[in-house]
Amino acid sequence: MYFALKRTGAALITLFLVSVFSFLAFSVIRGDPASLMLGTNATEEQLATFREELGLNRSIPVRYLEWLGNFLSGNLGNSLRFRSEAISVLIIERLPISFFLALLSLFFIVVIAVPVSLFSVRRENSLIDRIVNIGTATGISVPHFFLGVLFIWIFGISLRLFTAGVYVGYRSLCFPALAIAVPNAAILTKFLRSWLFKEQRSDYVRTARSKGASPSFALRRHALRNALIPSITVLGMIVAEVFSGSIVIEQVFAIPGIGRLLIAAITSRDYPLIQTLVVYIAFVVVIANTLVDIAIQVIDPRIRLEKEVRE
Repeated sequence: MYFALKRTGAALITLFLVSVFSFLAFSVIRGDPASLMLGTNATEEQLATFREELGLNRSIPVRYLEWLGNFLSGNLGNSLRFRSEAISVLIIERLPISFFLALLSLFFIVVIAVPVSLFSVRRENSLIDRIVNIGTATGISVPHFFLGVLFIWIFGISLRLFTAGVYVGYRSLCFPALAIAVPNAAILTKFLRSWLFKEQRSDYVRTARSKGASPSFALRRHALRNALIPSITVLGMIVAEVFSGSIVIEQVFAIPGIGRLLIAAITSRDYPLIQTLVVYIAFVVVIANTLVDIAIQVIDPRIRLEKEVRE
């Protein structure tokens, strides 16, 4: 309980610092949102009135406290580009799409990484093991957007399994999720393989084998369970990579999610919307890593004991 409270407090401090730095960054960046929205033909009186409306004439600390209070209360204000809609409405409309894309990507990552790792370890030093090793190195090196373009060319244009550049619902998220999942699955596979190789040489695995357990059963039932514990840490970092990768992939596949909204906000210098989305992405990453740390403490009592001894 103490560790969970400590990690939660650290997460809140991190989110607070992210909000401060993001607000300061967009407050001192060059460019006048009033001029951007009203255009070059606007008069000085119109610009002054609009800056007053946006609160740009107040000091940065006052504006930050006002923004933070509105953010915590759910009043995120209006977008400069989509002035007819509130920022909260824009995010709520696109959040389910990005959330489902992330979940589908994580599902593909686990479904690919765990069986491939087990299959490779069972055939150590064989041709299959070498192919898996080369495949993981290649998968780690390939960027998400390149895979996305490759999938569009092969499965969209050549095989016509989906309509390239058109979003027709959640069924359109399969190939984008695969484009995000393949490099991350390669990372998890490489990490999990190394731990499985180590665990299968442990005494408890040899004991299970001596009691009649088959190599496959001992690997799945005993070695895999212990190898998954350190792999959860990598999975927490992969969550951050999934959300950052989805920003580009949504643009490549024309998916109307949070990532594409962020790109649109950046290109139009919609600072209020960018600030909100940056804090949202930071919130997801920090919460994911916090939950991973707490889960590891709960799953493996040895880590709790080691920390208690050090403290």
